[in-house]
Amino acid sequence: MLDFAIFAVTFLVALVAAIIYLYPSSSKRTTVPGLDPTTKEDGNLSDIERAGSLHEFLLDLHKQFGDITSFWMGRELVISIASPELFKQQQTIFDRPPSLFKLFEPLITSRSIQYANGSEGRSRRQDYDKSFSHDELNTFYDDMNKVANDLTKTLESKVKDEHLSLNQYMFAFAFKSVMTSLMGKVLMDEKEILDFKSNYDHAWSEMEQRLVDPNIPDDDSQRGKAFNRVLKNLKESVNKIIRYRKKHGSKSEDYLLIDRIKDHTGNDDTVYADILTYIVGGFHTTGNLLTWAFYFLASHKEIEKKLVKEIKQVLGDDDVDQGNYTKLKYTRQVLDETLRCAVVAPWAARFQDFDSELGGHKIPKNTPVIHALGVMLQDEKYWPLPNKFDPDRFNEENIKNRPNLVFSPFGFAGKRVCPGNKFAYMEATICLVSLLRKFEFMLVDGQVVQPKYGLVSHPEDDIWVTLSKRK
Repeated sequence: MLDFAIFAVTFLVALVAAIIYLYPSSSKRTTVPGLDPTTKEDGNLSDIERAGSLHEFLLDLHKQFGDITSFWMGRELVISIASPELFKQQQTIFDRPPSLFKLFEPLITSRSIQYANGSEGRSRRQDYDKSFSHDELNTFYDDMNKVANDLTKTLESKVKDEHLSLNQYMFAFAFKSVMTSLMGKVLMDEKEILDFKSNYDHAWSEMEQRLVDPNIPDDDSQRGKAFNRVLKNLKESVNKIIRYRKKHGSKSEDYLLIDRIKDHTGNDDTVYADILTYIVGGFHTTGNLLTWAFYFLASHKEIEKKLVKEIKQVLGDDDVDQGNYTKLKYTRQVLDETLRCAVVAPWAARFQDFDSELGGHKIPKNTPVIHALGVMLQDEKYWPLPNKFDPDRFNEENIKNRPNLVFSPFGFAGKRVCPGNKFAYMEATICLVSLLRKFEFMLVDGQVVQPKYGLVSHPEDDIWVTLSKRK
């Protein structure tokens, strides 16, 4: 009998040890409710893959567990929050968890400001952010209006009823705006721009695939070789931009973002990484914001008419400038509702290198905390009929009735809000004004437009439109 008791105890201890080893959630050091890992190695990655994206996974997770929840990214515990009260508790935190963004490292490299935390990250942000100050932004109007007017002329030459890729033209506008305003008017023809986009799209698709599929292809595989080839092409393009600025920058009176990046550090790898990071951040978000905005306007004609009416009343025939920009209130409402309805930026994340408390729960040090921005943007408690496109949600009265931080499409924490958020609003406004004055946008029949939620949300396929000249 004693031998049996000893055996039973020994077996029980071994069983518990095995469970702890195989399922790390069993030793979870927090009381935050959430999922156990599906497998020891991958955690809940298979659940994320089945949901379609991290954003869609978080929608289901918060619906199941509430405003604060947890899951496993591989062997790492991750917390996710989705309420203005919990956001407020994270408002001062600067550092990003490198592990959640590591999959983008092959594209922007480990030297990128994306991974710079602590004093080094703050120093770089403080220096670079000067390029997005109010006074600096005021110097960009002429360049952005020129890019928008050039795009208008290009579209005027198109044959009526010709099918046009909305994504392609919005990307080109956003890319040229970044180049002329922040990178020193480097000369790139249309083919070079489209080649850059093609290489970038390939690289970004690979990065997003790795978010749900941990099986990274070998360099010798066909997929690995293709990925390394586009990375090489992107590096050549960025180095061309750097060489051009080094050669011509001294002849310019402007001190641009590219100059601040070059002067902040003498490390060539850091210069390359930060320039690529800001180029990507500059055109990716705005290009998709504009794509979604014109899509919503083309499918909501009454809203388009109201927007065109404001443009005529506020601007007449004038370009957008620092004197009239803030008067385009309904235009801003359309852009805000686009950011919300399309969930252009679904999530952000922070971490702290010490034990902390969040929502009454202990959070172990170095635990990534996701700010589920997209979950908040689709919460029926704050946005009735959340899938309905309705810019009036952002009129002054409705804004007053919502808590702070409910609408945080560019993040909110640690003075690390997306540095180009004002830049993005400005270039998007100028593009909307320039094109809507001249054209009415119609969607090509038979399309099924589906969003693909990544770090930045974009249409799964090109959105095709036709244009007619506005009378």
